[in-house]
Amino acid sequence: MDEWEWHLLEDKSNVEFVDVRGITLRAGDRVRLCPRQGGDIFDLALAGKTAVIESIEQDYENNLHLAVVVDDDPGRDMGRLRQPGHRFFFTPAEVEPFLPAEVEGMN
Repeated sequence: MDEWEWHLLEDKSNVEFVDVRGITLRAGDRVRLCPRQGGDIFDLALAGKTAVIESIEQDYENNLHLAVVVDDDPGRDMGRLRQPGHRFFFTPAEVEPFLPAEVEGMN
């Protein structure tokens, strides 16, 4: 792979939002985690937890992933700093957005 090809891989535009079940989600929005069946131990442990979207990432195959920080993680400050082990990745199909009225009740 030459330098030009590496640049193509790294030149990804930022994804500002994603629509999930008719609701537009952005970094900072809250979601409930609903991992797919047959996942790993983290999927089992995080199922049903609430989290904040830290960023929306796009992989080299143009798949979208939501990087989230779990609300009840005692190390969530490290997740906000993008440290390993405190940021978890889910596809848009694996999260449930909160309705606007639900978010107001959380604040």
